[in-house]
Parts: sequence; C-alpha cells; structure tokens
Amino acid sequence: MELEDIGWNEEFAAEFKPFAKKGWVPARLVRDNKIAYGALLAGPKELEVVMSGKVYHDATSDAELPAVGDWVALEVGVGGDDNDNMIRARLSRQTCFSRKLPGKSSEEQVMAANVNVVVVMTDAGSDYNPRRMERYFMLIERSRAKAVVLVNKSDLFPDDLNTSAKEEIEELNAEADVYITSAAKNEGLGVLKQYLKKGVSITIVGSSGVGKSTLVNQLLGDEWQWVSDVNELTGKGRHTTTARELLVLDEGGILIDNPGIREVQMWTDENTLRESFLDIDAIASRCKFHDCKHASDKGCAINAAVESGELSIERYESYLKLEDEIEELNKRRKKRQMITERRAKRDNRIKARNLADRIDYDNNQKPENY
Repeated sequence: MELEDIGWNEEFAAEFKPFAKKGWVPARLVRDNKIAYGALLAGPKELEVVMSGKVYHDATSDAELPAVGDWVALEVGVGGDDNDNMIRARLSRQTCFSRKLPGKSSEEQVMAANVNVVVVMTDAGSDYNPRRMERYFMLIERSRAKAVVLVNKSDLFPDDLNTSAKEEIEELNAEADVYITSAAKNEGLGVLKQYLKKGVSITIVGSSGVGKSTLVNQLLGDEWQWVSDVNELTGKGRHTTTARELLVLDEGGILIDNPGIREVQMWTDENTLRESFLDIDAIASRCKFHDCKHASDKGCAINAAVESGELSIERYESYLKLEDEIEELNKRRKKRQMITERRAKRDNRIKARNLADRIDYDNNQKPENY
C-alpha cells in the first residue's frame, strides 16, 4: 500500500519536505485512543504513537490537536526504542468537517480531517428532519467537502414517503447527491462506488440507529461492528460506533466512521449561512430598503414571500434560529479570545519578570572586577 492510497497528495508532500530532512516519516492517524493514536504508514504498517509536548502546547485549542484523518510527521523509534513513536508535527488540513461541541461550549470538535465526501444518513421516518438536514449542509459547506445523503431503511417505509424525503432534501441543497437505500437489504449501495476511489476519504454521519454501522459492515464485507438493536417504540438505536476510526477499503477509498450524532451544533459563520440559504438571500435582495429588518418594514420582500407561500415559514424560522446561534457563537468566541489573550499577556509578564530576576541574580554572582 502506497501513501497515495490513503490520501497523500502533492500538497502534503511539499509541506512535508522540511520534516523529511529530519528523518521523520509521514503517517495518517486512523484512531484516537485519547492517550495514544493509531497511525498508518506506507507498507501498510500501523503503529501506536503519542504526540510530543511541543505539538500539545503549540495548539491554542483542542481542535488544533491531531485528529482522525490528519497527516502527521512521525519520529519512529525515539531514542532507539522501537515502541516509542512520536508525533512531531501536524500537517495543514486541506478540509475539515467539524461542529461546535454540544452544550454551552465555544469549542470546535473535529469530526473528520482531510475528508473529501460527507455522507449523511437519515430515513424517511422519525429520524428525518429537514431543519437538521439544513444544519448538516451548512457544516459540509464550511468543510469544502462534497455532500451526499442516503435516505436509508427504504424497506421499512412506503415508496412515496422515501421519494418525498429525497425530493425535499434535493430542494434544500441542489448540489447534494441524494439516494434512497437500504443498507440492511444491500439495496442501492452501489451508488457509493463513484465516491470510493483510491485516495478519496469519506465520512459517514447521522443519528444513532439510522444504519451507519450496517452500511460500514456492507462496505467492509465483514461484521466489523456489532449492530445495536433499535427500540421499536422510539425508532432509535443504541450507539454502536464508540470512537472515530479511519478504515481503508479493499476496493479503494478511505472511510472515517463516526459515532451517532445527537446534536448538530453549528461551527460556521455568516457567509456560510448565506451560501446555504441562497433562496432567502435572493428574496431579501428584493426588499425596498437595503437595511430592511424583515419585521414590519414597508416593502419587505421576505414577509411578502412568506405570505405568498414562495418561502415556507419553517425554512425562514430555521434561518433565523441559525442566525441567532451563529451570533451567540461569535460572542463566545470573542470572549474566549479575550481570555486567551489576557492569559498570554500575564504569562509573558511572568516570563519577563523571571528573566529579569535571573539576570539580576547572574549579575550579583559576577566578581567585582569582571
């Protein structure tokens, strides 16, 4: 197996040149075990590795630490110990699919680094929620990956319900590829072959119990994961995938499996919001006044579009909710940045004071005629 088989390209190779001169080797992270990582090298060869103190301390947030899918510069056999392998640097991410950590945190959570395609799995039943799908599309837009949606479990729902869900998703994002599938019956999965090519990385996301583990098992041709039972009353499954993992498929392609997602938290900005709601942006451009607040303003095209049915009230309310979330996220980011800057200034003052104390001490130790 060559590095190109697992996503290596000319851009990574160019960035890696200074590290190669130090005798370090490129590797891609396939597992994050909290204390250690699994790293895949050419060969293939898999090693257990840990990050250096410099990599850890240079990161200004957890999102900057190495994550599954990252390419790293690896020192193999540190100090002559074959079992001591150290991450010395993380290469720049060419794409990154992430969300805000659940709760009130303002931290980014990296779900898949250097991913080319994001596959969102849902079904036409209780899991399907167009507002949540809008959130997924916004995160994918920001990641610069290709969006693919599988309306799964088609064998459990009427054809017209499956088709209706597919068509509504296509209306939400005309650039997304949407398919009706049944992972349990192995029906419709052939469409994924066009994405599973040498060097192409895809990640699968969706709610627990929607069929992700079944799909992974079908792609691997093996019972890689135990498939959890689904509660007949709620239609929800227990989490089967418990940690992110990168898997190389025999027929080509790299798969990053993710645990089930309960909350699709926003980690994006106003530009991505507008790009994800181009229909609303286009309607707003027809407002009589450029500073229209879209409330009771005279000549508001948004209000007129809602009243005429051109724009659904549900979609507009979703837009407003996302706008509020992004504004709140920006406030928390600024607050966190201020705290970080204050801490940095304090640490610099302490370092400066300690340096001055050391200089004074050294001067006092010098002979008078020095």
